[in-house]
Amino acid sequence: MEDIEFLERVVKRVMSSGILGNPKDLRNHSKVTEFVDPEDLKRKLDLEILDEPASNEELLGLCEDVMRYSVKTGHPMFLNQLYHGLDGYCVAGAWLTDVLNTSQSTYEISPVFTVMETFVIRHIINNFIGWDDGEGIFSPGGSVANMYAMFVARHKALPDVKTKGLRGFPQLVAFVSEDGHYSTTKTANWLGIGTDNLVIIKVDDRGRMVPEDLDRSCKEAKQQGKLPFYVCATAGSTVLGSFDPLHQIADICQKHDLWFHVDAAWGGTVLLSRSHRHLMDGVNRADSVTWDFHKMPGLSLYCSVFLTKWTGMLYECNSSCAEYLFQEDKHYDGAYDTGEKSVQCGRKVDVLKLYLAWRGRGQIGMEQLVNHAFNMAQYFFEKIKHTKGFKLVLPEFQFTNICFWYVPPSLQGKEHTPDFWDQLSTIAPKLKEKMTKQGTMMIAYQPLSSKSFPNFFRLIVHCLPSLSKEDMDFIVTELQRLAEDL
Repeated sequence: MEDIEFLERVVKRVMSSGILGNPKDLRNHSKVTEFVDPEDLKRKLDLEILDEPASNEELLGLCEDVMRYSVKTGHPMFLNQLYHGLDGYCVAGAWLTDVLNTSQSTYEISPVFTVMETFVIRHIINNFIGWDDGEGIFSPGGSVANMYAMFVARHKALPDVKTKGLRGFPQLVAFVSEDGHYSTTKTANWLGIGTDNLVIIKVDDRGRMVPEDLDRSCKEAKQQGKLPFYVCATAGSTVLGSFDPLHQIADICQKHDLWFHVDAAWGGTVLLSRSHRHLMDGVNRADSVTWDFHKMPGLSLYCSVFLTKWTGMLYECNSSCAEYLFQEDKHYDGAYDTGEKSVQCGRKVDVLKLYLAWRGRGQIGMEQLVNHAFNMAQYFFEKIKHTKGFKLVLPEFQFTNICFWYVPPSLQGKEHTPDFWDQLSTIAPKLKEKMTKQGTMMIAYQPLSSKSFPNFFRLIVHCLPSLSKEDMDFIVTELQRLAEDL
């Protein structure tokens, strides 16, 4: 039982390491990351697998190195990605499902979790999306959930493709905005639709899809003899956090008989707040929705749901009648078997993570987390709006993505010189390198080609209850400190 003894010792090390500590203590006494260049890290980690088994002491040493050199995503100053960890309820759920080690495919092997998944999906559909009917499935990330959407939409448009393939049918055309997630492009490739047949729709000055351009593009595709079938709207775009006008897009989808999908992987969490759910007005008119709970709510990767109002469509698309799993003469109702709805066979249990976190905080607690994140984002927005050296990418933001440039003292007052923007574009990468190597914080930067914007910072504010105004102030002063010699 050396493996069980090893597990117990690892758990003790994790609990005493500070990784699960008070966020304020992490902020004051711990680095977000202890960065090491890749080649140096290879030398520091003893990764050789030998003929003889390693001792528990050797393995514990490796685990210590894993903790030391990994990014601490639960640190308050990890503001780099759309996801953020950790949540104690969620970690407990993830640990318990790993211990039970079952697959979310049949009621026979996963009775509790198949019932729980059905309940949670129904709860989301009825109380937050606003459909009277529908179904859904937990998927391994938002990209796969978006793949389900286009896959199901294709089946509804051309059901015979399942058996006959794409040959002989009209060329399918899908639509997504300039700022939509790149998973839509990958899906067009995977499904054989072709990336050239994914039409990119213009966005307005706030990063929202322009409905008039969508309507024009649909008409143009029909004139070319193609079959428009799918629109992916975005609720909370990856960079700017923008929400497409769902009602207007729904009108166009209804006019052209298009499947209307809402990629709310990032922004879906606004539905938990009565103050902010208006950002997704019209989501009830969608045919399908993607929502990632591992993003803004901060649950453990991954925890994504794909939802559709068309009950039975997932089964129609994915069923293959594998008789060794889905026997017709089972001693219970086979409708509880979820495997025939899934692209996967073995499917990891994710629902317990979400259920425990939601049940542990209650709806009121979840709403408070969302409202707090918006409050902290607004505080930071107002702070940098009135602080010298900070330049906002947009005059206002819909969500908790706050995008900005920091102009160091050496460039201040030179905004009208010919090479100002070229020089400013180099600042964010330099500041990112310094903050990462010093381990004080992590904030993402990127350009935005749809707006011809050079590199800028994108601060992501999550549902982190301990996040404070002092944290927001620290980000400002830390950027000023790091840029002093640039």
